[in-house]
Amino acid sequence: MSETVAIEFEEEIMLLLVHAGAARSAAISALRLAREGLFSEAQQQLAAANASISAAHQQQTALISLDEGSGKLPVTLILVHAQDHLMNAMLIQDLAGEIIELYRRTAAGGIDA
Repeated sequence: MSETVAIEFEEEIMLLLVHAGAARSAAISALRLAREGLFSEAQQQLAAANASISAAHQQQTALISLDEGSGKLPVTLILVHAQDHLMNAMLIQDLAGEIIELYRRTAAGGIDA
């Protein structure tokens, strides 16, 4: 891999990290807002998390397409780190949605609310 390609590869990985980090932050923000009973704002943060997950997934797809499934790109620590961030962000987003629903039902006074 040439130095130019290696730099481009690192930039693509960093974008993946940025989007995954933004998604995680938005999901955690949504949880905190819901805990305070601010459900509309929490939903906005969940939507922001979803948008960041989508951007991260597009970035991940771009990296996969660069590799073409043939092992052309090196598996580096930063790539593993970025993938870990994405998977954690996705998990937090899913759990945040469920926990926010529990907060909402509790605030409404019942499980079926």
